[in-house]
Amino acid sequence: MEKLADIAVEEKARKLSGWEVIAVDGEKRLVRVFTFDDFVGAMAFSVKVGMIAEKADHHPAVLTEWGKVTVSWWSHSLGGLSEKDFEMAGRTSSLYEG
Repeated sequence: MEKLADIAVEEKARKLSGWEVIAVDGEKRLVRVFTFDDFVGAMAFSVKVGMIAEKADHHPAVLTEWGKVTVSWWSHSLGGLSEKDFEMAGRTSSLYEG
């Protein structure tokens, strides 16, 4: 995997609905908040995200709260975003039925 240049990140982010590029400690991340009617729905979604992450051997930060799940993808070892992060963000979105 290679870290994407800023221009590539901007271009890919425009094509990825619902996701925001933010910087945390100087590293770009893809972040999206998914909403649910209750905690059970949020937890079930978090488990689904965990399953695709484990299968891909690429793991996000997942914050599960009552009625929402915040998912953040980035490549820790690269200190930013890679093609894989955008792929996994798209796969995460496809899990969402809200």
